[in-house]
Amino acid sequence: MLKTKVKAMALYDYMARSNLSQKELARKLGISQCYTSLLVCGARCPSPRLRRRMLETLSPLTFEELFRVESFTSEGGE
Repeated sequence: MLKTKVKAMALYDYMARSNLSQKELARKLGISQCYTSLLVCGARCPSPRLRRRMLETLSPLTFEELFRVESFTSEGGE
């Protein structure tokens, strides 16, 4: 199975260049500041809809610059 996670450094770089706080970014994305924090630290993976919204909001960042795709196996060896 695959998981898509946010590349924290790319997001932090964008926020610094755009002079955006995490709270302002969360507002632009339509999500809570807490959820934004969970995405950045890797505790949550953005849904396809949120990934699309992030790419629109964080333009000109590309998918490859903003996200990393990881493969993982579920417990039980499936």
